[in-house]
Amino acid sequence: QVQLVESGGGLVEAGGSLRLSCAASRSMFSMNYMGWYRQAPGKQRELVASMTSGGNRNYADSVKGRFTISRDNSGTSLFLKMDKLKPDDTAVYYCKSNIGDYDYWGQGTQVTVSS
Repeated sequence: QVQLVESGGGLVEAGGSLRLSCAASRSMFSMNYMGWYRQAPGKQRELVASMTSGGNRNYADSVKGRFTISRDNSGTSLFLKMDKLKPDDTAVYYCKSNIGDYDYWGQGTQVTVSS
């Protein structure tokens, strides 16, 4: 099991930046991967970015070149740096980890981008 706690969301103007953090109760080096997902009102939850324990990164096409996923050296914190934010990025952002056959989710953090 793992507990995940997101932070760093907020209200920002279009073109601005935010950095989300996800604190994990165990190192992601023991997981298959961790990632950031988002869910906008009336839409399905979607992958934003993910990172495997080996460090391979994957991004949704809509955020490539604007968002960067990273982690700290201990592997217990996952970050999402979001630049050039757009109103379409408005959503609740969730941290997810995959360990074996199980997925674990954080409670989410709201990101609102004003036009």
